[in-house]
Amino acid sequence: MSRQFESKERSAILGPKDYIRPMNITSALPADQDPRWQSVIARDRSADGSFFFSVASTGIYCRPSCPARRPKPENVRFFASAKSAEAAGFRACKRCRPERPESWQQNSEIIAQMCRLIESADDIPDLDALAKKAGFSPYHFHRLFKAATGVTPRNYALAHRAKRLREGLTQGASVTDAIYGAGYGSASRFYETSDRVLGMKPTEYRSGGINTEIRYAMGNSSLGKILVAQTERGVCAIFLDDDADAMVTELKRRFPKANISAGGADFKDVVAKVVAFAEKPNSALDLPLDLQGTAFQQRVWNALREIPPGETRTYGEIAKKIGKPDAVRAVGTACGANHVSLAVPCHRVVGITGALTGYRWGVQRKKTLLEREKK
Repeated sequence: MSRQFESKERSAILGPKDYIRPMNITSALPADQDPRWQSVIARDRSADGSFFFSVASTGIYCRPSCPARRPKPENVRFFASAKSAEAAGFRACKRCRPERPESWQQNSEIIAQMCRLIESADDIPDLDALAKKAGFSPYHFHRLFKAATGVTPRNYALAHRAKRLREGLTQGASVTDAIYGAGYGSASRFYETSDRVLGMKPTEYRSGGINTEIRYAMGNSSLGKILVAQTERGVCAIFLDDDADAMVTELKRRFPKANISAGGADFKDVVAKVVAFAEKPNSALDLPLDLQGTAFQQRVWNALREIPPGETRTYGEIAKKIGKPDAVRAVGTACGANHVSLAVPCHRVVGITGALTGYRWGVQRKKTLLEREKK
């Protein structure tokens, strides 16, 4: 047999791509008999970069150390590079990020360690000290930390300290003990910012909103009934439903010990503004708001308020907007936790394909609002 004929025969059997680039051919052995399978079982970090594996049932490919649930060996193929896995039609895993360089994963682990250090510290750590411990310059560490978490080291520390305070208050600690236990060095300095941290006075928060005055009223619109509630700081709830009793029950659940009462004649103007916006949502809803949420939720809600009427953004685009591209699911959760609909337009967020995904007040209402905004 001539060499020319042999070459053509091999090309016909293997296919031109496999013949030209034989390194992309997966092992002929079943996955569980391939030596690389043991690295997958062990989630061996030392094997990262030496090969990648794909899972036919999910259509993704991963690093050997991927923390996701181990696949069935019959669904696994091995590849020498991320490019070859993608060329075979697989997409990168969003947990282990195999398409990214090894330095990204190492940096993520370092940032996670710094987060734990911040959380365990009694005082807010100094940026220079954190950067030195992480092995980076302060500027580079600050940039890496914000890219990984979506907030600066200081804001992360402030949010965690506020979380510890809320936990202390709800677990029955005295206000003073909760303040110092959360790491606030001075009670007087804390009280200067208590409204921003808790949305109300510490004693009111500790007792479930006791002494907080909340007024509410109902309005009728083509979208159904609308409940609007307001504290002295601004609108704290806008609900859309056909069941008025269910909306009042939800308001009381959020503020179990607040003084909730029907608003007077002066409050009807606020409700009228919200109803008018529901009918014609292509302008700004200019009302003072009393938004209470975590630092992450506040970032998401602020990003939603920047979406122009008539336009939409995907959950992934919002995640990138706040500097946390991997937090797509967390963005969805924050949208679901939005208690001031219309004013914080979570109806302008859609799925990656443009599909109108879940909306707390019903997908049909979401569709109607978007259609009205485009007119």
